[in-house]
Amino acid sequence: MKRSPQTNSYTSLKKEISQLLIAGREQAGRAVNTILVQTYWQIGRHIVEFEQGGEAKSEYGSNLLDRLSRDLTLEFGKGFSRSNLFQIRSLYINFPKIQTLSGQLSWSHYCEILKSDNELEINFYTKQCEKENWSVRELKRQMKSMLFHRLALSKEKDEILQLSQKGAEFQHPKDLIKDPYVFEFLGLQNQSTYSEGELETQLIQNLQGFLLELGKGFAFIGQQYRISLANRHFYVDLVFYHRILKCFVLIDLKRGEIDHQDIGQMNLYLNYFRKEENVEGDNPPIGIVLGAYKDHILVEYATDNINNQLFVSKYQLYLPNKEELAKELERHLTNN
Repeated sequence: MKRSPQTNSYTSLKKEISQLLIAGREQAGRAVNTILVQTYWQIGRHIVEFEQGGEAKSEYGSNLLDRLSRDLTLEFGKGFSRSNLFQIRSLYINFPKIQTLSGQLSWSHYCEILKSDNELEINFYTKQCEKENWSVRELKRQMKSMLFHRLALSKEKDEILQLSQKGAEFQHPKDLIKDPYVFEFLGLQNQSTYSEGELETQLIQNLQGFLLELGKGFAFIGQQYRISLANRHFYVDLVFYHRILKCFVLIDLKRGEIDHQDIGQMNLYLNYFRKEENVEGDNPPIGIVLGAYKDHILVEYATDNINNQLFVSKYQLYLPNKEELAKELERHLTNN
């Protein structure tokens, strides 16, 4: 049934008004959030300056936040528990210049980020939230999986400082690599036996979590991507295209330890993609062989003199040990 011009005009009018209301509410929400964070920063500044007053500090000591919590709650209601006041105070201490606060991050983002007591880590997650527009849920997952530590341990000291100041940047193929990748979102850690096919299927069924773990810029191309050579068929487990580096990224999954044949096979895939799949403007493809275990010496010899961008990394089905990674990063920074 054909709509009358009046009906079409009204539908268009309603759509335009709806879009304006949605945009207005989003802008209002961002404005309210910015004011809230800035207000908390000012409160934190007053608390810290009061504590640093010498005589006031000795008079109230650790009881200051308790007293403030009781009085502010009586006057203004919820939101001023001792723990919340501690985070408000911490906001000012870690971001002493109000200009460094991000208008993109909510107070809930800052509450999560300030759970860290490491300045480099705090700076990294702040920048990464801005760049990738993480929700609070995504931020929690990345912090829990120790993303900063996993990236930092593969870098030199000056690169770690740059990572903290700018967040993760994809400028070179090696910037894509994490070691290990963490697939705890699959829920397979309590499953004693699973095949490579099951792992691959689970990753595809949980593609959103997998893309978050891989990092920004990945676009999914296909699963079990067929390559035909001399009447033989080969299948790449997972194929992505990276928008920023402008190249294909091939991933092969191995349930157990990676051996030299797996590396040789990936090299074959990379040569094929470089000659047969790349078009004008594409950079050389990147290959990642992911296994539960890898022998560093075997990997070193197997990848020596390979001209393709081929990387070998581990995956694990559970979250890494926070204390061990933190100690390793501290040792890494000291030694460098």
